[in-house]
Amino acid sequence: MERLTRRPVSEGLETVLGEPIPVLDHGFVRVVDYMGDDAAIVQAARVSYGAGTRTVQDDRGLIRYLMRHRHTTPFEMCVLKLHVKLPIFVARQWIRHRTASVNEISARYSILDREFYLPSVGDLALQSTTNRQGRGQPLADDDAKRVLGLLRSDAEQAYDHYETLLNDDGTGAPRDADAPQLARELARMNLNLAWYTQWYWRIDLHNLFHFLSLRADKHAQLEIRRYADVIGSLVEQWVPHAWEAFVDYRMKGGALSQGEWKVLREALGGRPVADALAASGLSAREKREFLDKIRGDDA
Repeated sequence: MERLTRRPVSEGLETVLGEPIPVLDHGFVRVVDYMGDDAAIVQAARVSYGAGTRTVQDDRGLIRYLMRHRHTTPFEMCVLKLHVKLPIFVARQWIRHRTASVNEISARYSILDREFYLPSVGDLALQSTTNRQGRGQPLADDDAKRVLGLLRSDAEQAYDHYETLLNDDGTGAPRDADAPQLARELARMNLNLAWYTQWYWRIDLHNLFHFLSLRADKHAQLEIRRYADVIGSLVEQWVPHAWEAFVDYRMKGGALSQGEWKVLREALGGRPVADALAASGLSAREKREFLDKIRGDDA
């Protein structure tokens, strides 16, 4: 049934509203609802009534000014609500962002499906030698296949035992009248971090940008980055001017420390970068990160 609305509508999000967008092997991101658009950011900044009489170009310029100078409150006027299905280990990283409202499925009430995350062979890698949180070189094919076999067999066995502990046909009645029936809140204990969970996640645009700046970054874990990339594409459709400013000033831009600015000024003055870095007092890691910043993604 067609319904008329007087609220701002994002044509980009309307085309995907309610549609699950696949992520990983069993996961998805689905837009449940949203509030506001680029015009809502501008309206809040000007504290005006209605859309005003400014041009689209004026609106774009103001949004870029707000992003550039970190005037964050107007971005909080836009809100996105998502339904997400994700592995538990990804959810435990995600929940560190405490500026959202979250409601997660409970295995105390529901019986979880036999769905667990298995990486692709190409995504399995050694521990990084330079980053304790990251991956290094990919595993050899034979090793990767062996690892996948172990992950699959462990998960399958865990779910078999989960079903045995539950002894529940989904209605509360036991499948086997002679077998013990454990409470759901206890039977779930043996399921591992690869299992899928689901939640509704609502967040304002300012805090969503902070989430994306960390989780869509190349240093983030691959699995959560894939969710962040999907969400980023949705934000681009929802608020294109705000997204453009975010990419320019946050994702592709970057702040420099006092020491880094000193190195840059000296380099612009003609001093070799290597000499300026050697005399800067920056740590080896700070030097690497500084060079990453000025070289950019194409280096």
